[in-house]
Amino acid sequence: MNVWEGSKGKRMSQQDKLLVKILRGTSDANISFVQLCQLLAALGFEERIRGSHHIFSKEGIEEILNLQPKQGKAKAYQVKQVRTIILRYKLGEQYAD
Repeated sequence: MNVWEGSKGKRMSQQDKLLVKILRGTSDANISFVQLCQLLAALGFEERIRGSHHIFSKEGIEEILNLQPKQGKAKAYQVKQVRTIILRYKLGEQYAD
């Protein structure tokens, strides 16, 4: 089963819903910055904070994600970067069960 199908009749968690929203790519400008950071942490990323920059890295992932909030939301181009990493490395499959 993939992320698009939901959880076989089970209620989707907030993390599930956010992951689906990010993967659909239809509302990149309307993603909560705090929720995006929580999702990355749940996916196993380590976070460092330098000023307003939240830097996420994960062993086995070549890219580093550098995110900054804008009025409580994640920047649309940064959500796109997160989506690219999730798809490239097939992250988030634990939410699809």
